[in-house]
Amino acid sequence: MSSSSNSLMDNLFQRSLEDLVKGFRLQLLGESSFISKALEEIRREIKATDLSTKSTALHKLSYLAALYGVDMSWAAFHAVEVVSSSRFQHKRIGYQAITQSFHDQTSVLLLITNQVRKDLNSANEYEVSLALECLARIGTHDLASDFTPEVFTLLGSSKAFVRKKAIGVVLRVFEKYPDAVKVCFKRLVENLESSDPQILSAVVGVFCELAAKDPQSCLPLAPELYKVLVDSRNNWVLIKVLKIFAKLASIEPRLGKKVVEPICEHMRRSVAKSLVFECVRTVVSSLSDHEAAVKLAVAKIREFLVEDDPNLKYLGLNALSIVAPKHLLAVLENKEAIVKALSDEDPNVKLEALHLLMAMVNEDNVSEISKILMNYALKSDPFFCNEIIFSVLSACSRNTYEIIVDFDWYLCLLGEMARIPHCQRGEEIEHQLIDIGLRVRDARPQLVCVSWALLIDPALLGNLFLHPILSAAAWASGEYVEFSKNPYETVEALLQPRTGLLPPFIKAIYIHSAFKVLVFCLGSYFSASDPTSSSLAQESSSGSSPVNTFTYESIMKLMNVIKLGLEPLSETHDVEVQERAKNVLGFIGSIKQELAEKVNPQDNETESYRVTTAFMEDVFSEELGPVSATAQEKVCIPDGLMLTENLGDLEDICGQFLKPVELDLVSYTDKISFSVSKLRIRDQQEASSSSSPPPEPAAASLLAEHRKRHGMYYLTSQKSDPESNSTPSDYPPANDLASKISMDPFNPKRKPNQSKPRPVVVKLDEGDESRITSQAKTKPKTVNDDETLSQAIQSALLVKSKGKEKDKCEKNSNIVLEEERLRTENQQNIEKKKKKKKKNGERSSIKHRSRRRSSSEQVDIPDFLL
Repeated sequence: MSSSSNSLMDNLFQRSLEDLVKGFRLQLLGESSFISKALEEIRREIKATDLSTKSTALHKLSYLAALYGVDMSWAAFHAVEVVSSSRFQHKRIGYQAITQSFHDQTSVLLLITNQVRKDLNSANEYEVSLALECLARIGTHDLASDFTPEVFTLLGSSKAFVRKKAIGVVLRVFEKYPDAVKVCFKRLVENLESSDPQILSAVVGVFCELAAKDPQSCLPLAPELYKVLVDSRNNWVLIKVLKIFAKLASIEPRLGKKVVEPICEHMRRSVAKSLVFECVRTVVSSLSDHEAAVKLAVAKIREFLVEDDPNLKYLGLNALSIVAPKHLLAVLENKEAIVKALSDEDPNVKLEALHLLMAMVNEDNVSEISKILMNYALKSDPFFCNEIIFSVLSACSRNTYEIIVDFDWYLCLLGEMARIPHCQRGEEIEHQLIDIGLRVRDARPQLVCVSWALLIDPALLGNLFLHPILSAAAWASGEYVEFSKNPYETVEALLQPRTGLLPPFIKAIYIHSAFKVLVFCLGSYFSASDPTSSSLAQESSSGSSPVNTFTYESIMKLMNVIKLGLEPLSETHDVEVQERAKNVLGFIGSIKQELAEKVNPQDNETESYRVTTAFMEDVFSEELGPVSATAQEKVCIPDGLMLTENLGDLEDICGQFLKPVELDLVSYTDKISFSVSKLRIRDQQEASSSSSPPPEPAAASLLAEHRKRHGMYYLTSQKSDPESNSTPSDYPPANDLASKISMDPFNPKRKPNQSKPRPVVVKLDEGDESRITSQAKTKPKTVNDDETLSQAIQSALLVKSKGKEKDKCEKNSNIVLEEERLRTENQQNIEKKKKKKKKNGERSSIKHRSRRRSSSEQVDIPDFLL
């Protein structure tokens, strides 16, 4: 008596879910403490014997779990108790808690089996609905197996509400227990003929999901689905049927001829934009071979593009993107609308228009489209601006710059991309500047000019995202200094005081490039004073512009400028910058001392410095080339080397450098750290190549020997290429370059000229892909989890056809036996036997035609397609 009275009092003063929500709204601070107190209260109330008190506590716990992530797995048994209540209100709360918290590993999952079966057989349709929803959410293999008979019964229920719920739960049952297909599939197909729109919508939705997983298994249902396509007036049902036929038409071409006319009729008559768009998408994706249907679809797409609603405009652009691969002309006809969409307020519309515009790019219109996009980038928000830049870079670098004819124009475009205020694609532009220098020999003079203009631009020094571009410009200025008309101004740009704003690893590249310029100038000076002193220097300049004439005063002035710029850097705290600066200063000091003393040119020491300078110039004279992406794979693994054992700790040592970097998702700090590691490795390689080798053998002979030994990893020299013998054209002095580039950056005077021969672009092999364009990797074929379900569906559909096959085989066997018996009797029955053979041959041909496109295990094509 006391326990019941306590339960009654607890229920009387118990806070409801509404009270709990009001309490949360009054809590301005200390929300976590309020949740803790509420959980303590729930733990106490849920232990009550009164089901009303228990269900209210469980209701509050479900609310906390849904909104605040509170763990409610400890209340699993209490949920089972509440479900067993005879009151519908309690049962609903219990089922809600079960569907919310139960999973395959829940220990008390099997305890609900009897209660769910009882509710599935209940006369109350709402209790049946609760049990079906629970099965659809948490159904396991065992539950699906146990309740397959009940689901089969409910699929034929006279109550439309129950039958609709049963059709919905079929997907979960089939997925967890494929053998249920043999029991329920026939009755599921029968519901396609239902006149109730809710039942028809539910069953079409189920087949839509099944067709998405395996269209082949649903192909025999084409006649029933075709009838729905023609007769139904429910837009939602028609959309689902169109999705199914889009899948089926891709595997059965004859089906397209049958359904194209009803689909076009819906496009002409329907005023529902959703249905019209689905018809358009079905035509352009799966019925693109039907020209009349495609023309009608393109006309409907044009109506979407002129709509003011951004959603409809986006759908029109999305449909055009599907049309583009096979019917690019349809996209070109709507070019004005696509360009206009670039200024739309909706970001999704702008991105879709950008993707469409890039699909139209070719070598004839790349200049025009780039001009349009760059002008939009100047006035766009940072996100869309960088999407435009990335799209242009990706399109132009595709297949090793196959659409670029005038590389001088493209290099100017890359240089002006860096000047766009919101540009954050420094690493991509850096890669292309270096890549073009390595691949396109004829573009190197213009690369040097553009690099100088970038080095002297003060706006780039303050933008951290553009520092990689400056590193590429500095590298190109030193690597291809022979194309510079004024090396003195190049050194001034590399060692200007404002470079103190740059990170140390980029300063190191600046110093190294300045050292290359100095070595080139000294080599030219000594070559001019004694042409026979350095044959290597003459060879290095034979393929470039004429050697600049340097005097004693100009060389001394150049070394003074370098010394003035490097002295502050020699005292920096960064080890790499300090070491490079001191090395160059030491080299300048030794050379400057000999030149200042005006030693007799025939003196041995002066001669030794001349030879040393020529040797250093020879070190930098070897032409660099691109590296194939598959070069590492060509290196044979030495015998006895176990990579898994010897490099087992590589990830622990270099883990931060080996992790893949997604440019659009990482933070700026991650980008900079990744770029630092990449450029440091590059600098170490350059430093090792510039270190003084032993006098004997010389650098040229060492490189020749290395090429002879490892020739398969080297590119073919361009000197032997007859197409690469063109002489670089002359360029204006450096002080006139900036004004020339800035006149009209996106509409240069010299546009790509089709009559001009395209420069030679060095290509490697199939693995030579651009770093900008991300290639989708083909995933290896794996065993699909839905194969078992697909096989079960095919087996269910094949039962009838297999029965026919069996009857035919038995009949043919009897005929053969009869023929053998006739042969033993007499010759009078020969004519009769021939007639039977002819008859059997006709049956075989009919059988062959009806099973035209499948093996012995596939379903006959429906007669309405023949």
